[in-house]
Amino acid sequence: METASSSAPVVGNGDMVSHRDRSLVPERLQRREQERQLEVERRKQKRLNQEVEEENSDFFAASFARERAAVEELLERGESVERLEEAAARLQGLQKLLNDSVLFLAAYDVRQGQEALARLQAALNDRRQQLQPKKRFAFKTRRKDAASATKVDGVPGTPAAEGILASPLPLKEEGDFGSSWLCGFSNLKSQVLEKKAEELHQRDVLLTELSNCTIRLYGNPNTLRLTKARSCTVLCGPVTTSVFLDECSECVLAVACQQLRVHTTRDTRIFLQVTSRAIVEDCNGIQFAPYTWNYPGIDKDFEGSGLDRSKNNWNDVDDFNWLARDVPSPNWSILPEEERMIQWD
Repeated sequence: METASSSAPVVGNGDMVSHRDRSLVPERLQRREQERQLEVERRKQKRLNQEVEEENSDFFAASFARERAAVEELLERGESVERLEEAAARLQGLQKLLNDSVLFLAAYDVRQGQEALARLQAALNDRRQQLQPKKRFAFKTRRKDAASATKVDGVPGTPAAEGILASPLPLKEEGDFGSSWLCGFSNLKSQVLEKKAEELHQRDVLLTELSNCTIRLYGNPNTLRLTKARSCTVLCGPVTTSVFLDECSECVLAVACQQLRVHTTRDTRIFLQVTSRAIVEDCNGIQFAPYTWNYPGIDKDFEGSGLDRSKNNWNDVDDFNWLARDVPSPNWSILPEEERMIQWD
């Protein structure tokens, strides 16, 4: 009797445990089934996203190739200003197509598109230059033109003659710009330089060989290139197409544009408004922050540039020297908020 009574609780406890286990089994199976279904759905969504991305990429490639061929044909047959203006309008549409597609395009495709656009822009500028009427040869006229150029490119109290770009300088990769569409400053030190809206409108701006200068560009240029600058501050209104930095160091740049490319540059802060992804290459110590420069008339310049002010990818940057997707590039960073408070004027 004692044996039976002592064993009964054991059997009873065993039955209770078995009953509890049986009650937990469906719950575990249900949880595993839910996890399996979630994984199936995740893989299905991933396949759908990939198919959509491939479809978008194919659509972009076809559309870009078609519009590019149309622009090239207009430039090849560009015997009139009207044809060139049509080419310029379609080229701007081509730039917008690329900007709207950067979120699903591979970095290589973005780079190829940007280089194609740069070549088309250079060809357009060359065509514009060819269509301009040639000036008659006259010593007096030449001296007069030189004097007026000095007034335009110079700044009161500065050695103006050193700041004149008398002829287009060679631009690597993006091509040469015609002199009539080019303006800017070169070979200056410790100067305050300015250009007004009427001087800049849809022109290509080149700033080169500058040191310890402050440059304010009020208006809407077509492109901006800053090369071989040291310890300079460049403040620029909205640029219709592209901004290029090359061989710069310890500079501060405030610019709004469709695309930004930074090459062989170090220790530079960029306050940026950009509608596509910025690109850095062979750089280090680059810091990005939102565009904050302001001046009277900037709203009108933004309207003329065609830039979408509500779209700013200032912190979406491609580093062509850094291929790891899951590890941030060490070559660029976000400028801390406490360091963004700058008194521009």
